[in-house]
Amino acid sequence: MNIVTVFTVTMFFSCKSNLDEVSKIGVSENEPIGVAENINLKRTDSGRVIANLVSPKMLDFSNRDFAYNEFPDGVHLDLYDENNQKSTVIADYAIVYDKTNLIDMQGNVILASHKKDTLFAEQLFYDQEREWLFTNQPVTFISANNVINGGGFDSDIEFNQAQVLAVDGAITLDE
Repeated sequence: MNIVTVFTVTMFFSCKSNLDEVSKIGVSENEPIGVAENINLKRTDSGRVIANLVSPKMLDFSNRDFAYNEFPDGVHLDLYDENNQKSTVIADYAIVYDKTNLIDMQGNVILASHKKDTLFAEQLFYDQEREWLFTNQPVTFISANNVINGGGFDSDIEFNQAQVLAVDGAITLDE
């Protein structure tokens, strides 16, 4: 009887020490904690939709120290200004960082404003807190009268403060 008791107690303690290892089976540190398909995320401010992100697939890496969501199959992002006018951004790939509220869009990024201005870039960041767009990568900015090439871009979502950095191209000026 004592041998059975010792054996049972030994098994109990040996299993308990491996409980953490058993709970990790099937979850690699490099794998997402969740996968969502056909998502439609809305960001609101005082009940008003200010951003709407749509994607065919989202990978949830919120189990990381610096949590993020990855959109490997691209995104379609609609941004709404205070007058509910819409600007649209599409990209082949994106990452949303939870702690910084920053969206990093990459690959064939196209931003079309409600003013019919269009920006083409390989990478564009959107700061959701400040409602600000920026990149230090080459861009092409097309407005009603101009095609401007540059080495970066900085703007509010309404393009009221749009700046193409390191400009190269023909610009029409009013005299």
